Amino acid sequence: MNNEKRDFNKEAASWDEPGRVKLANDIALAIIDEITLAPTMDVLDFGCSTGLLTLKLQPLVHSITGVDSSQGMLDVLNAKIKNQDLTDVKTQHIDLDKGDALEGSYHLIVSSMTLHHIRETGPLLNKFYKVTAPDGYLCIADLDLDGGRFHGNNKGVFHFGFDRAMMRRAFIEAGFHDVRDKTAAQIMKPIPDEKSQLFTVFLMTGRKRP
Repeated sequence: MNNEKRDFNKEAASWDEPGRVKLANDIALAIIDEITLAPTMDVLDFGCSTGLLTLKLQPLVHSITGVDSSQGMLDVLNAKIKNQDLTDVKTQHIDLDKGDALEGSYHLIVSSMTLHHIRETGPLLNKFYKVTAPDGYLCIADLDLDGGRFHGNNKGVFHFGFDRAMMRRAFIEAGFHDVRDKTAAQIMKPIPDEKSQLFTVFLMTGRKRP
């Protein structure tokens, strides 16, 4: 496992390839199926990259804030916000590794394909809990255990997917209840020495007590 940081700034311009667009759409549909989104909701998308998921949820909520540690990714999202003249989407450059803090209060926090790039996930879930409004939701989408095969280069990958039972316990330890999971997406990818492999992405949902 290579734990060096990956330079997402260099990847931002070519990030929105068809596979990632489809994945964001599948995850958005899974969230919409699990959570009753409302026009009163303020949402945080943590690890938003270029905003593929952010902009899928935007029409259904009051506001959405995209947070990422890559300014290059946020620059792409900010261009989309400007081009579409969106007033209910904003971005924040936050790097928790450098001591930046998550602040605010959100009715829904979503994070897609980000946790496997986070060294310590427990403290992050605790941070999410603090900024989740009472009766609010946390939705995490990430890889099921993949044996390190999903990424061609595991630079910046700290977890080769997650065991759902362990993730469920982590949600509960952070304070969330009514924790449940479902398969949100399937991704067929070519891998070295084999033609291709099917990977699955789960959606884990928890709620903060009123």
